[in-house]
Amino acid sequence: MIRLEAVNGKNVWELLKLSVEDSQREFVASNDTSIIEAYTTITAHGYAYPFGIYDGDIPVGFLMIGFDKDDYWDDAPAIATGNYNLWRLMIDKKYQHKGYGAQAVKLALDFIKSFPCGRAEYCWLSYEPENETAKTLYAKYGFVENGDMDGEEIIAVLKL
Repeated sequence: MIRLEAVNGKNVWELLKLSVEDSQREFVASNDTSIIEAYTTITAHGYAYPFGIYDGDIPVGFLMIGFDKDDYWDDAPAIATGNYNLWRLMIDKKYQHKGYGAQAVKLALDFIKSFPCGRAEYCWLSYEPENETAKTLYAKYGFVENGDMDGEEIIAVLKL
């Protein structure tokens, strides 16, 4: 049974040690980049929720949820305004292909549906066009591509 644990001073160092295969690095930012982005978002009065993904006491991955858009995000997609975002999801290379990603998406959606920042109509995410694994995983939960892009990434949305 997996669980989410908010990133904190005790677990941050073990989460920073997690990584994906070299061939996957183009698909997801490193955890240090993600945690820095979360910190800068929060200190700018934005919303970011970084979590470690744990199987018992073992860290197996990282995910981050965002809400709305930040002041510095000049080219934010329209869907970002007033909606939740599954901003990051990574499973460490040692723990892939064991169902952790699917379980983590469910836990992320459960958290989002608690509406910690208030009600929203959608949850959205984006992924590289070549990342068929991500596309397949997110489609299982009802995410549908809406034809928009976030930079070079395809946007998919889920009505909450």
